[in-house]
Amino acid sequence: MITWKKIRISLLIIGCSNVLLVLGQVLILPIQSKNPANFFVFSESPPLPHWQLKSTKSLTYDLQDDSELLSQKNYQYIRKELPLYIEMRYVKIGDVNQLIRKYTKISASAVVRQKEDIGYYGLGVEQQKAYLSACINMYGHSTFTNTQFNQNQQRRDQPWQRLLPWLLSREQLRKDKRCLWTHMSIPLKNSSPEVAYQVLENAWFSWYKYWHSRLHKP
Repeated sequence: MITWKKIRISLLIIGCSNVLLVLGQVLILPIQSKNPANFFVFSESPPLPHWQLKSTKSLTYDLQDDSELLSQKNYQYIRKELPLYIEMRYVKIGDVNQLIRKYTKISASAVVRQKEDIGYYGLGVEQQKAYLSACINMYGHSTFTNTQFNQNQQRRDQPWQRLLPWLLSREQLRKDKRCLWTHMSIPLKNSSPEVAYQVLENAWFSWYKYWHSRLHKP
């Protein structure tokens, strides 16, 4: 009886200590800012093999509670007089079809392809421009459709693994469903859509690896 009493007292002490630790963290640690700029910062000159950076443009935006857009930045590269335009947007959703309809003038449907170790992406042509569009996710590979995005989240989202960090106010119990939406485009000129797709895909594979690694930086 004495042994069980000691064990029970020890467990109570440990439990009370954990409660006091959590309360201390909540009271002492500053509340994290909800400014989206604190969640992700775009590079000024991201490297892209075989391409030369021509310009970088920060775009202004109105942050609203019902808006999926958090921040954005545009880049222009050039290779042998061929311009490559890249629009980057940090967004709250992963439905690229919906994003394309809202933020571009594209109306045609995209062809969805998959690359091992990269993920899904969409290709299409609109107004003599070929484009590639996809979401770079914090966890898992890139996605294009809303279904792919949700399945990717479900496979990676394990709330119980973040229970202690949540108690310590270090992160949310359920991660925000955010992604880096990348939209690349080049003029067709005299090339066929398939040739333009190959140019975009080669650029995308390098671009994806760079930005996916940045999402995991503290």
